[in-house]
Amino acid sequence: MATESTAAPPRPKAILNQRLSPALPPVAKKLVVLLDLQAVSRAVRPGQEIVSEGKRCSEIFLITEGVALRYRILRQGRRQILSFLFPGDFAGVTSCRFDTALYSIKTLTQATIAPIPLPRLIGLFDTHPRLAAKLFWGVAGEAAISAEHIITLGRRSAPERVAHLLLELLTRLQAIGLADERSYRLPLTQEIISDALGLSVHYTNRVLAQLRYEGLVRIKDQLVVIENMEELSTLANFEHTYLKPLSIAELAADRAIQAAAETRSPAD
Repeated sequence: MATESTAAPPRPKAILNQRLSPALPPVAKKLVVLLDLQAVSRAVRPGQEIVSEGKRCSEIFLITEGVALRYRILRQGRRQILSFLFPGDFAGVTSCRFDTALYSIKTLTQATIAPIPLPRLIGLFDTHPRLAAKLFWGVAGEAAISAEHIITLGRRSAPERVAHLLLELLTRLQAIGLADERSYRLPLTQEIISDALGLSVHYTNRVLAQLRYEGLVRIKDQLVVIENMEELSTLANFEHTYLKPLSIAELAADRAIQAAAETRSPAD
């Protein structure tokens, strides 16, 4: 009889009749129900590739649970992490636009993903235009995160880079209920931080030690704790507005008010 230590790891399998994760944003939950994605969802082990650079990608994957990394491996095995993907994010959107995938996507934690053929997702514009608009509006928000990442790599110092990344992850996880006021759990190793920020592991270790010594950040046993939010935000020059875009409903309301003002007759 196999013991717990010798049992083979579970294979990815379909997720049937499973309740949706509370961390899944409302718009993503509607998509799961509408397209019956729970019937095709599957569990994925940590460290498993969802999309592979250089290979054909004809599906988009909705992450319903867990965390994944989008990255590229450069010459001599160097890795650049481009983004962190959380529940409600789509994996493979960029890759579907080219003959082969430009980047790889790998799970960082145990995850659940739902494959969606691209034509089916695009078809929502005809069948459910409001939902489609909300989904693609959310995908467009990734451009702001990518732009901020460029600023971080190009103009911020090493301590500023680390501080900004930790605060960005906190804000994003808070938005889906996976972080409290100043802490979150994530297997954020020094290697992952260095690969995301273009730093050496040794330098990253020094920066984290400095931030810990100054009483700003503590990372232990996958728990990230922001000890001093104000000082860390000042160090990173962190402004969370790029992570909190207006919703389509807010834009529609603003447009309605503007249209009403334009058509209103001037007072006599």
